[in-house]
Amino acid sequence: MEQPGDQAEKTIPVIEDSAVSKQTKGQTTAVTEGQPEKEPVEPVQFLAGCGQSVGRQRDHNEDALFTLTTNLITDIRQIPFGLYIVADGMGGHQNGEKASASAVRAMAGHILRKLYIPLLYPAAKPPEQSIQEIMQEGVHEAHRSIIKQAIGGGTTLTTVLLLGDQMTIAHVGDSRVYLFQPDGKVEVITRDHSLVKRLEELGQITAEEAAVHPQRNVLYRALGQGEPFDPDTSSTPIPHGARLLICSDGLWGQATEQELSEIVWTAQSPELACQQLLDLANASGGPDNITAILVKLPD
Repeated sequence: MEQPGDQAEKTIPVIEDSAVSKQTKGQTTAVTEGQPEKEPVEPVQFLAGCGQSVGRQRDHNEDALFTLTTNLITDIRQIPFGLYIVADGMGGHQNGEKASASAVRAMAGHILRKLYIPLLYPAAKPPEQSIQEIMQEGVHEAHRSIIKQAIGGGTTLTTVLLLGDQMTIAHVGDSRVYLFQPDGKVEVITRDHSLVKRLEELGQITAEEAAVHPQRNVLYRALGQGEPFDPDTSSTPIPHGARLLICSDGLWGQATEQELSEIVWTAQSPELACQQLLDLANASGGPDNITAILVKLPD
């Protein structure tokens, strides 16, 4: 099963408010006599769209998603906040649906309690834990929720948190996060926790063989299955001008990176792009549930 090197990356130190958000004092304010008028600063905004389809060969939906995009702007600081979650359930009609829904609710609730709600208080202080630690706790809470509410079910769970100028990802399973750079580069910034991906990493099969392998849907990591474990976590500066796509394998398994990229960059909005991505997967047969969240990052 797991090999050396599968452990999650070490958590990062607590990020102070000055690092989480660029303090902008250039918002429109009253002008004090004798002082020059401040130039207004354009707020940093994340623009997100989402879409979901049962597909063409399933009669029920085992995927779940969550999106929240907000912006806290005051005279002294600006804190853009985005939380995006995709879960792809497994374990049959009821268990798969329950597992993915339970995981998304638990993960979103944990992050909102620990990070989002405290931002609303006037004297907000940085959390005692690092953001990665908070994300890891959320995944463990989601795991426990599935054990209680969806016995026998399991799910992937891929979470992207955009806070200030930092992006943090917590990931389990084979849903994916794609990064589309303005220069045309496309990168999968999560690692599939699947049997065929492990075989590919070990050099036992090629990427082409992995794409058609009969066990390509078998996971060696999933929430609700076996003992709890730490998710893959990472924190990086937000890649400005890029696009983030968080999706289940019902999308990426039916489309090439070139096809995804063309839609991401040509659609008039993230919402329209997601609908076109669903149409693309269904046009290719739609063998699975399809979930997509697309985030346009500021320049």
